[in-house]
Amino acid sequence: MSRLFGTDGIRGVANSFPITAEMALKVGMSIAHLCRRPGHVPRIVIGKDTRLSGYMIENALVSGVCAMGAEALLIGVMPTPGVAFITANMRADAGIVISASHNPYEDNGIKLFSKTGYKLPDERELEIEELVFSGELEKLAVSSREIGKAYRIEDARGRYIVFLKNTFPEELTLEGRKVVLDCANGATYRVAPSVFFELGAEVVALFHEPDGKNINQKCGSQHVEALTEAVIRNRADAGFAFDGDGDRVIAVDDKGGMWTGDQILALCASAMKRQGRLKNDRVVSTVMSNLGLKVALKELGILHLETNVGDRCVLEEMRARAAVLGGEESGHLIFLDHHSTGDGIVAALQLLRVVCEQGRPLSELGVMSVFPQKLINVPVKSKPPLEEVPALAAAIRQAEERMGERGRILVRYSGTQQMCRVMVEGPTAGETESVCSALAGVVQSCLG
Repeated sequence: MSRLFGTDGIRGVANSFPITAEMALKVGMSIAHLCRRPGHVPRIVIGKDTRLSGYMIENALVSGVCAMGAEALLIGVMPTPGVAFITANMRADAGIVISASHNPYEDNGIKLFSKTGYKLPDERELEIEELVFSGELEKLAVSSREIGKAYRIEDARGRYIVFLKNTFPEELTLEGRKVVLDCANGATYRVAPSVFFELGAEVVALFHEPDGKNINQKCGSQHVEALTEAVIRNRADAGFAFDGDGDRVIAVDDKGGMWTGDQILALCASAMKRQGRLKNDRVVSTVMSNLGLKVALKELGILHLETNVGDRCVLEEMRARAAVLGGEESGHLIFLDHHSTGDGIVAALQLLRVVCEQGRPLSELGVMSVFPQKLINVPVKSKPPLEEVPALAAAIRQAEERMGERGRILVRYSGTQQMCRVMVEGPTAGETESVCSALAGVVQSCLG
């Protein structure tokens, strides 16, 4: 089992293992060392979200990179997909993102991208982990004459904005449309308003004044109440809530209805198929997707492929099965024709593309019925295999027998937090909530 990497990089509470300056130094050294080759000076892009601890981690990473004779290219606050883009755009050797995504500001993390803009594969992460704990890093450091330099890339945000605008068809415009953007006081706070404004939209920006501690605080993709109210109050055409690092989006339509990642996937898949843009007529999502997505895609004649939770799993399946559209219910959506990773702004633009092309309000375009779903996150002290906890295993079996083919049950540990996620879908909201609450209670009694 990995001592550092979870489902989405390294994650934890800032200034506690593994998110310490010392660990970041070693990670920076390890990445730079693995990028070295004779006659070549590696270049490592480093970006971050708006968390207070980002400064500490950034400086430690830069120190580690330079200690190995590599160059650190600092792009400051930038959405995670922006770092992926800049890494490939500048032909750098690797990209590093300092972010804990949708987690509270006390947390932070380190995500890694290859030179192609794709997240590092598991085997590469294992190499980094082995180096970090090897005790050999100091011996691998370069001489004083070979220490690397750090540069600040001033035009990185502008490059990324141009890239985003180019994902929206030239023949379309957002003129005459009003959008509300919840930037979660995170990494999209400058980029997102600029993109939509430059495409012609009237922009109402919310939560775009980060102070290092207010990222994701009652805002962003997990808290759309303020966005919903603002869309209705401003009579906007749509609203979009991004998470702290900008790789997720949840939409709100002109009537105040919330659109999850599954609903966005279904509508975009329908439009892309109709236009011949949905390669091989297939869509990839995770086991957490609502049953309604599977039903909708089947009715549309689209093959639905399921993976384990995590955008990495979705992307791997997309590439293996030659799919160009995939994502998660949480709003992490991948449009592979446009980007190598999930991008909340790209997804929002693709949804607005459908609105513009069909000439109807977003509230009238739904192609998917959402099955009642209940998700409860239960804090746990440990994460033993669920099948090795007799009382819990029995409770899950009983719940599955009760629901039968009328619903489904999924109990799994979070890959980034000390939690067990209990998700239930069923025929009615009442029965769904009852089963989920009962299971969550058993998890609490066994593992809490």
